[in-house]
Amino acid sequence: MNLPSHHQASPGIFKNAKALRKRMTPAETILWKSLRDRKFAEHKFRRQHPIAFYIVDFYSHRSSLVIEIDGEIHNHGDNPRYDAERTKVLESLELKVIRFTNDEVLKDINKMLDKIYAHLHLFPSQRS
Repeated sequence: MNLPSHHQASPGIFKNAKALRKRMTPAETILWKSLRDRKFAEHKFRRQHPIAFYIVDFYSHRSSLVIEIDGEIHNHGDNPRYDAERTKVLESLELKVIRFTNDEVLKDINKMLDKIYAHLHLFPSQRS
């Protein structure tokens, strides 16, 4: 499946993504400093990127990789079920989704970068 990188997101989703880029969490900001400008394994990552009905935290089109950074709120109420459904939809678009907690990023960014690097090479994209 060779869908555009935005996977048919609506104009409203793009507007919300732009707003989210202006108010990233501390963990997202730290990870973004390592991923931006092709600094990481020469892969281009987008932050707060629209895909279908969702806005993903980070996305690499080349590797079909979505990175989600979850705060404590993701452990409560309907959020775990919502996250599982969201992951299922993204995976149906042939994307690989990996999740980290805010604490994981804040406590050991290098360990998270190692895990991301492994996914970039374990799941190479068929796209050029």
